[in-house]
Formats: sequence, structure tokens, C-alpha cells
Amino acid sequence: MDKLRETGLNFDPKFDSNGLLAAVVTDAESGDVLMLAYMNDEAIRMTLDTGKAHFFSRSRQKLWLKGETSGNFLNVQDMRIDCDQDALWVIAKPAGPTCHTGANSCFYRQVTASGLQSL
Repeated sequence: MDKLRETGLNFDPKFDSNGLLAAVVTDAESGDVLMLAYMNDEAIRMTLDTGKAHFFSRSRQKLWLKGETSGNFLNVQDMRIDCDQDALWVIAKPAGPTCHTGANSCFYRQVTASGLQSL
């Protein structure tokens, strides 16, 4: 256990072998989970600098600003890191639906024993 990383106040993200951290995004007002994405060092820096959530697309292998094409930006209110600094929690006010499908959240289906159900 790295005590300094886990209890100290130095921001020292523990990126995975691809240079990424998982980032869970929740709605600042409702607390609902909106999406899960990944951030690299540049995405974190751009998010902190602009106040708008930036992520790293694993499929396209490039940085992207959430809302750059749809206008549905995620305006970041707070960003927190977990105890061992390998995951982020982004608390944001969405400017429209978060999911590319048009749903408010990417988590719009429930997993049941009989399959998926829309919420």
C-alpha cells in the first residue's frame, strides 16, 4: 500500500497500462449515474482547464469533448478520485441527454434473469 498516494493530498493518478483511468459520471442534481468512460492525463487536464468533461475514446484512440457534436456537454461541478487513485468520479450538470442513443443516462436498461428491460 502506497500510504502517500492513498491518504495524502498529492494528485498522483495510477493509470492502467494504456494510460487510462475509469471515470464514472453522475448527475449533480439527481445523483443518477450517467455514464462510464475513460480519461488519460490530457483528458483530465482539459476537463480541469475548461470545466467541460473530456474523455479518451478507446475505440477511436483519441481525445474527445463530450457534447462536441451533439451540444450535450457535461459541465463539471466536482471531480474526485478514489483512495488508490485509479478511478475518477465526475459530478456534472448535463446540457441534454448523456447517452449517444438519446437516453438521459447510458444506464437505461435493467438486467434481469429473463434478459434486459427498459427503465
